[in-house]
Amino acid sequence: MKTRIVLIDDHKLFREGIKRILDFEQDFEVVAEGSDGDEALALVERYKPDVVIMDINMPHVNGVEATRQLIEAYPDTKVLILSIHDDESYVMHALQTGAMGYLLKEMDADALIEAVRVVAEGGSYLHPKVTHNLVKEYRRLVAGEGVEKEKQNQGVCRPYHLLTRRECEVLQLLADGKSNKGIADALCISEKTVKNHVSNILQKLNVNDRTQAVVVAIKNGWVEVK
Repeated sequence: MKTRIVLIDDHKLFREGIKRILDFEQDFEVVAEGSDGDEALALVERYKPDVVIMDINMPHVNGVEATRQLIEAYPDTKVLILSIHDDESYVMHALQTGAMGYLLKEMDADALIEAVRVVAEGGSYLHPKVTHNLVKEYRRLVAGEGVEKEKQNQGVCRPYHLLTRRECEVLQLLADGKSNKGIADALCISEKTVKNHVSNILQKLNVNDRTQAVVVAIKNGWVEVK
């Protein structure tokens, strides 16, 4: 069964490039395209997609406002935001309106494909660079709390009681904002092996996605935030 996708972006060339990437995947089908947030609601109503890929900067109705309207009208809609902005304020605003993912337009094709699959299955997906920025902001906000301060003074304590040494290395690189390819290059292993390690980490930490895994690691003092 194919994942049905509606693509909303006001830049036609960029939209066509995204569509080409998605069309290469046998389990994806781009059922409709639009160039403005105004069109999003009508297209979702007509085509009932599994995932809406939404540009954040568009004329008339931007992606965040369009997402808010979509979620109000169709609460089960899964929206994946595309943006040039990596500032945490943009990310938090998009997530607060109900988006389940946030990708930067500098992403590679593999990241886009992975994000669509994760969001379609009900998970959340953030671009690794965005994850790293959110982690740093989270650490800044909680730095004054006693427990967190004590953990900082104690230094990093790797969770070897839960994860293997290699999985701890992968978890640290996730906190550093590395993509699967970046982790593979850093550890001299294949991307497939990285995906297996990430899957094991999520299962062992009982979380649904990479971002949740990093947040758990930060809270417990298992990784260093650089």
